[in-house]
Amino acid sequence: MGADDDKAAGVYFADPQVERLLDLILQLTVELNAANQRQRVLEMLLVSHGVLDAGAVDGFQPDETQRAELHRTRDELLGRWLRVITETGSAAAPLRPEWFAALSAPLP
Repeated sequence: MGADDDKAAGVYFADPQVERLLDLILQLTVELNAANQRQRVLEMLLVSHGVLDAGAVDGFQPDETQRAELHRTRDELLGRWLRVITETGSAAAPLRPEWFAALSAPLP
């Protein structure tokens, strides 16, 4: 199979891990766009029903408790991403021990 055949089949990189990473990035982009669109629709509905003033979300100034919550959730997200990026296990089964631990943990 030649380079043109690979491209026709949707294969653009020699390393399958790079292909998988590209697939992941594309999927994340689609998911992020869907979440952003839903958020904007919710904002538009809240404004159109008089619940929020136009621009209220963009002009939001959190109080200390709200700011701490926003920072906590941001830090948790970054922690999860950094854990994946810095893991040293097998690339074929990333976070396998963590996955099995999560599966065996009791439900809240």
